[in-house]
Amino acid sequence: MQGAQALRSGPVPGMARRMERADVIILGAGAAGMVCAIEAARRGRRVILIDHTRAPGEKIRISGGGRCNFTNLHIAPERFISRNPRFALSALNRYTQHDFIARVEAAGIAWHEKTLGQLFCDGFSKEIIAMLRGEMAEAGVDLRLSTRVSGVAHDGDFRVETCAGMLSAPRLVVATGGKSIPKMGASGLAYRIAVQFGLDVVETRPALVPLTFTDAERERMAELAGVAVAARVGCNGAAFEEGLLFTHRGLSGPSILQISSYWREGDSLTVDLASGRDIARDLRERRQRAGRVSVKNALAELLPENLARQVARRADARGNLADQSNAAIARIAAAAQGWRVTPAGSEGYRTAEVTLGGVDTQGLDARTLEARAVAGLHFIGEAVDVTGWLGGYNFQWAWSSGWAAGQAV
Repeated sequence: MQGAQALRSGPVPGMARRMERADVIILGAGAAGMVCAIEAARRGRRVILIDHTRAPGEKIRISGGGRCNFTNLHIAPERFISRNPRFALSALNRYTQHDFIARVEAAGIAWHEKTLGQLFCDGFSKEIIAMLRGEMAEAGVDLRLSTRVSGVAHDGDFRVETCAGMLSAPRLVVATGGKSIPKMGASGLAYRIAVQFGLDVVETRPALVPLTFTDAERERMAELAGVAVAARVGCNGAAFEEGLLFTHRGLSGPSILQISSYWREGDSLTVDLASGRDIARDLRERRQRAGRVSVKNALAELLPENLARQVARRADARGNLADQSNAAIARIAAAAQGWRVTPAGSEGYRTAEVTLGGVDTQGLDARTLEARAVAGLHFIGEAVDVTGWLGGYNFQWAWSSGWAAGQAV
């Protein structure tokens, strides 16, 4: 949803001309906004859903490599990050992953579990978008695309100034997302509206995002670009055991995207590059069987060759395996399974899948997502300070929070 250049809290000039009334105005035709619109319209509300894009559900379209990781079987509050992790429980418990799965199945969309409870379409993401568009049409939602918002005001009703004219409604739902992927129009509009109406915003930052090396580290690691391993990555009390990918800029892959939500500038990551193995034990056993092999070649049987070379170099391991004491083997194993690296930063909102932080939940009602201090104003989806793990959690928060607000507006 494109942001307004100057949001206004008083009367908007020209309000008297071409004023159109509705029961509910929803800003943002993404996952949360569409579900909210459907639920509200099914309850007999006249709903106008606005987005600046030419098509709804753009994040749905690109998600999961085009197959949409639409939810996860293992939804749990500890898998969401927020100043108040329990805030999301009301919506998640009332509209669960099983409710959305039933919705998908009723639409005839085939799906499969890929890994760790992650559910994907057998076909393509456009099936989920088509399902939601069909439900909106059936419910009578007035979807207005290519429509930019330039001002929001409140004087009993909410007044929204758009490029196509003035709109008015007693309920306004903000579902414009966060700042991630600005090329799709992300702008932080939701945060500006929140501040305009006196709500606090928890500091925002890119999440589920690749991390970058320092210049020196990038030069040392250049030969590893494209190497992927199963890894366990930890930081600030959190740890994830999934794939890790070395890139030309730094580190990516599911384990890195997950830990990026817990990492802060200056923090080090602890990385086990051979998750699930005991390298020290394997090397000791190999030393007994065939100790004349070089350390690098012995490691290459356990790790990708370029990575084995890096580990041997980092441990300053020279000579054959037979030349290594148990203490030396322990150092080699630590270089592979206790690597500490301090990223220089992240790739930022350009590639971040979601935005961490957002509208402070302290100012919202957990059941309705309505602002406690501003009757009729609701915030849902990524705009709120609720950020899920990688793997369908953020879509489930969008469906659940959209549904919850849709029952209240």
